[in-house]
Amino acid sequence: MIRDEKTPVRPNGALRSGIAKRYVGQTPEGQAVYQYVLTNKNGMQASIMTYGGIMTSLIVPDRHGKMEDVVLGYSTLEDYWRTGNINYFGALIGRFANRIADGRFALDGVVYRLSVNDGPNTLHGGRRGFDKRVWHAEEKRSNDAVGLALRYLSKDGEEGFPGNVDAAVEYTLTDENELRIDYTATTDKKTVVNLTQHNYYNLSGAGNGNILGHIVRIHSDRFTPVKQGLIPTGEVQSVAGTPLDFRQPTPVGARIHANDPQMRLAGGYDFNYVIHHDAQSRGFAASVYDPHSGRLMEVYTSQPAIQFYTGNSLDGSVIGKDGIPYERYAGLTLETQHDPDSPNHPQFPSTVLVPGQVYRHATIYKFSAI
Repeated sequence: MIRDEKTPVRPNGALRSGIAKRYVGQTPEGQAVYQYVLTNKNGMQASIMTYGGIMTSLIVPDRHGKMEDVVLGYSTLEDYWRTGNINYFGALIGRFANRIADGRFALDGVVYRLSVNDGPNTLHGGRRGFDKRVWHAEEKRSNDAVGLALRYLSKDGEEGFPGNVDAAVEYTLTDENELRIDYTATTDKKTVVNLTQHNYYNLSGAGNGNILGHIVRIHSDRFTPVKQGLIPTGEVQSVAGTPLDFRQPTPVGARIHANDPQMRLAGGYDFNYVIHHDAQSRGFAASVYDPHSGRLMEVYTSQPAIQFYTGNSLDGSVIGKDGIPYERYAGLTLETQHDPDSPNHPQFPSTVLVPGQVYRHATIYKFSAI
């Protein structure tokens, strides 16, 4: 079972930060899997498995100090690999986050054909992306934070992608209740890289109803519209006058059923927003506030875009933690990334990585309560 450590307490009652490690089982291929529990001085906890770099829980205080797990997921390691974790609960995503149309792209005139797992398209790295690999882990500690550095070598030709890519992701939990995720990657051959993390958040607590009452703000005035299969058309459009406009804080459910062509295609929100980076924003990308618990999550990133998804494909058939079925809109994701299908749209920011360069991005999820 994947269970979380009780918050360690000093004899005098003061909270103690630290890292706990436990063996949780093995993959069908016989690879050992470990879970690390990061705890900060406030009692906030992040639990991460070496399988898929999956964050199995994130325990955060509400306005009254009550601690609750705010990310969706499964109860056991076996549940993750048995189901294929088809919803990507809590996983690290690579080599390429989001979709690549028709499972192919070209570099320098060479067409690379990828494994397809979303109709004719490649989604989140293919049939066996980074979310289904076992990562090497190393604990990290500092005066005001605890962390876990994960590393995975993706070999040339894996899922059809060129180049040996050395990927590293570091989760850091600070005493300021920030969850920081740092991504780096290098390659020995020209390739494409787009990494993200796929937590589904419900700030009322995982399994505690839906997120339609959560209030979302997205620091973006443009999005990339999609066609069938949620593949970008290549255009960039204004959110003004559409149900996709979250420039002002807006409840998720306010316009989720709007009679809009884009909303009908997605069955809710499943859209890529172009982040408006400026000196004043300091990387601010989005925020989510839950009036019920008072929990506030702010997202800061160096990435040029963010995917806002509202769990539209959840239908009650997915049995999550503690045997609770996850219904539609049970959680939302805010996946910082480059634009979907970027290798096939040269007008989008480039995702090409060449030898000698370092892919480097960071995202912070900052938690507080009001």
